[in-house]
Amino acid sequence: MKLNKKDFYGNLIKLALPIVLQSLMLASVAAADALMLGKVAQSEMTAVSQATQIQFVQNMFLTAITAAGSILGAQYWGKGDKHTLEDIFNMMLRFCGGVSILFFVACEWMPELLMHIFTHDQALIALGSAYLRIAGWSYLLTGISQCYLAMMKISEHAKPGALISSCAVILNICLNAVFIFGLLGVPPMQAKGAALATTVSRIVELVLCIVLSSKPSYIHPAFARFTRLPKLLKSDFSKQCFPLLGGSLCWGIGFTSYTAIMGHMGTDAAAANSVAAVIRDLICCMCNGLGSAAGIMVGNELGAGRLEMGKAYGIKLKNISYVIGFVSTALVLAVTPLTARMVILTEQAQKYLIGMMVIMSIYMIGRCVNTVTINGVLDGGGDTLFDMYSLIVCMWGIAIPLAVVGAFFLHWSPLAVYACTCLDEVGKIPWVMFRFRKYKWVQDLTR
Repeated sequence: MKLNKKDFYGNLIKLALPIVLQSLMLASVAAADALMLGKVAQSEMTAVSQATQIQFVQNMFLTAITAAGSILGAQYWGKGDKHTLEDIFNMMLRFCGGVSILFFVACEWMPELLMHIFTHDQALIALGSAYLRIAGWSYLLTGISQCYLAMMKISEHAKPGALISSCAVILNICLNAVFIFGLLGVPPMQAKGAALATTVSRIVELVLCIVLSSKPSYIHPAFARFTRLPKLLKSDFSKQCFPLLGGSLCWGIGFTSYTAIMGHMGTDAAAANSVAAVIRDLICCMCNGLGSAAGIMVGNELGAGRLEMGKAYGIKLKNISYVIGFVSTALVLAVTPLTARMVILTEQAQKYLIGMMVIMSIYMIGRCVNTVTINGVLDGGGDTLFDMYSLIVCMWGIAIPLAVVGAFFLHWSPLAVYACTCLDEVGKIPWVMFRFRKYKWVQDLTR
């Protein structure tokens, strides 16, 4: 079916731009932490980068839950069924709230044990543990606000959701400067200051979400039905959520393993990897926004029963992902010289950073194509199992074993080990394209 390009691109821009902005603002917090703490000391920056891997793992659970809600929600929104959307909202809140409580308790009771996963350096463990005890309170709130923001995206309120996230991020960055460096009469708190800034901004974000979502045009949680969820809907939700959770955990724990491996290769390698990760996350905002928009656009068409149009949307979005991939490669190479000069690193760490950025530039092609195709188009049609399969084979079967063997047995250089951690995204592109062309994702999931 031939699509109307004007409508397609208008819808894509309307959805993707706010989500890209939201992703960029969120990634900017990590960038601000790295830059500001990098001006204080390399150890402060590295400790916080490793400590925030705990939130990264938490986000894997939250992402799976909200993504399952978004897949079903986008199709029910296309169908016009707001009653079911309220039930989906309830499920997201219940599950995300439970996950947030678990991570909060872990950060308050056993932060040293969590830090031992990523480093054996006692100074970094002490700094990271102090950060987690304060930041843990923000982890308690994150799950709730993510549910509200996800529901805004699929119900044509992506722009207000992005505005809320942007306000919270700007507040976070401003408070970072105040608390880290001790401005406006506040004593300098360094790593602890970054944690406090994050917690305060999360409180503000959640309050804004609740206030804005109370308006009549927004989808609200149906608290009267909070404990009474339809069995069929719970079954549909589980069918989407568990494969997504499996894939999310495979990817999230895998990425955390990469950080842990690099962390055990010395402080210079860990510091360079921390900075490279910030740049990666900033530039990946484009493909993250396009991927989220792809899932919503394809889901809306499929849920409305327009299967051929949904298929046409998916093909077009997959093609666009290659363009975004090459643009991202160029951006990584362009910002490499500036990045190397912006933070205080040892001479060896700076050499590692430049090498990692060059390797990452190739990785970005695979990352963009796979994010849009798998997490956008395939997931939008309910084909959620493939992500988990591909991660088990490519990440856990190839990239992680190679990195472990190279780091701990063959004693390769940090750059060679880092290259191993980037193999999975580029290597699985042919498999992803083969799966895409089977068109199993072209299906209506609504009842």
